Amino acid sequence: MNVLLTSVGRRAYMVKYFKELIKPEGEVHVCNSDDMTVAFQYADKAVVSPLIYSDDYIPFLVDYCKNNHINILISLFDIDLYILAKNKSRFEDVGTTVIVSEPELIEKCNDKWGTYLFLKDNAFNVPKTYLSLESVMKALKSGEIKYPVIVKPRFGCGSIALSVADDEKDLLYLYEKDTKAVSRTYLKYESASVDEKIIFQEMLDGQEYGVDIMNDLSGNVQNAVVKKKIAMRAGETDIAQTVDEPSIYKEALRLGSITHHIGNMDCDFFLVDGVPYVLELNARFGGGYPFSHVAGCNMPKAIVQWYNGETPDRSLFEAKTGVLTFKELEMTCRK
Repeated sequence: MNVLLTSVGRRAYMVKYFKELIKPEGEVHVCNSDDMTVAFQYADKAVVSPLIYSDDYIPFLVDYCKNNHINILISLFDIDLYILAKNKSRFEDVGTTVIVSEPELIEKCNDKWGTYLFLKDNAFNVPKTYLSLESVMKALKSGEIKYPVIVKPRFGCGSIALSVADDEKDLLYLYEKDTKAVSRTYLKYESASVDEKIIFQEMLDGQEYGVDIMNDLSGNVQNAVVKKKIAMRAGETDIAQTVDEPSIYKEALRLGSITHHIGNMDCDFFLVDGVPYVLELNARFGGGYPFSHVAGCNMPKAIVQWYNGETPDRSLFEAKTGVLTFKELEMTCRK
C-alpha cells in the first residue's frame, strides 16, 4: 500500500504514523508547494506540487497517483480539501481513494460564517457572530455584546490575521488591518468570491478544548476524544490533556452524526459555565490529533483497515483520559 499526504507542511508526525503501519511493503509519499518543509525529510518520497489554485494542481496529483500507485490520498490543509472533494472521481479512475468529506460540508467548515449558520441551525451553542462592521457596531451599541471582540478572516486558518479589539478604536483599526492582511496571504483565494472577508465574534470567557470526532469512510460516527488545551502557539496546541468532559463529548458525537464527515474532524469547543460552545470545524487531521494518538487512538490504522475492507477494533477510537502531552521541537537536517 502507498499513501500520499498532500499539503503536508510540518505534519511530520502524520508521516511517521503511516510509515509505522505500511512499512516495509508500502511507501508514504508527501507533497507540498514548497520543499522547505520538515515532513519531506521523513517521507519515502517527496515532490513539490503546483499551487492549490493552479489549473495544473489536480492533473499533477492525478498523474502522480497513477504513476506511483497511490492507494490512499489524505490532505492535511483546509484550503486543499474542497478542490480534492470536487475531483474525487478523477482519483478513483486511477485507483486512488481520497479520504475527504463531501464538498458541501467542506464549504461550511472553511467558511466561518457558514460554520456559524450551520451550527446555529442545528441547535449547537455558538458565540454571537456578525458578518459586517455595521452589524457588530450596532450590536455593541445596543449592549447585545460587549468588548473585547474577536476580529478574524471569514476564510482563515492557523490564526492568520486573528485579532482582539478592546474598544471601538481597536475595532476600526483591526478591521482595516485584517482586511489588508487577507489580501496579502493565500486567504485571498478563498475570500475572492465574497464581499465580506472579515467576521466578528464575541469573546467567550471559558476553557478551550480541542476535539477529534472520528467517523468511518461512510460517515458513521465512531467516537470522539476531548482534550483540554493548556498552551497554544500560532493557532496550534502545544500542550493538552485528554479529559472526561461529558457535556462536550455528547455534543461532539451529535455533531459527527449530523455532519457525516469522512475520517477525522478537528473541532474547537469552549466550556462556559458548564455550557459547551462550538467555535470551528476542520474536516481533517488537525494539529491537535497527536494528543489523541499518544493517548491511544490510531485513526491512520483505522483508515488503512477500512480501505482493506477490514473492521477496526473499537480500541483504535479510544483514548485514555488524563494523558498530558507536550509537543517537542526537533532539529532535522535535509537528507
